[in-house]
Amino acid sequence: MSKPYPKRPVTVGLERAYEVIRRPLITEKATRVSEHNQVAFVVSLDATKPEIKAAVEMLFKVKVEAVNTLRQKGKTKRFRGRPGTRPDIKKAFITLAEGHSIDVTTGL
Repeated sequence: MSKPYPKRPVTVGLERAYEVIRRPLITEKATRVSEHNQVAFVVSLDATKPEIKAAVEMLFKVKVEAVNTLRQKGKTKRFRGRPGTRPDIKKAFITLAEGHSIDVTTGL
């Protein structure tokens, strides 16, 4: 059995970090998971979990334990009688290390 490749640390530049983390997610579910030391963000569709982790650690100066992501397909809706489609979005639920927190109500 072969050995797995060692994980290389991902470095993200400041410009890419702001591109990866779009905005905080302010919903009922996002505020519920904040009780478990988690924060939710809307991220870019091409962002990977290591990139998201590096961007959050760099921008907010916190220690990230885990990153869980999901892709939400855009719904088909009607606007003034015409059909349209909402854009696809990617959400990231970030689990922070014990003792760390992010206040999403204040800006960067």
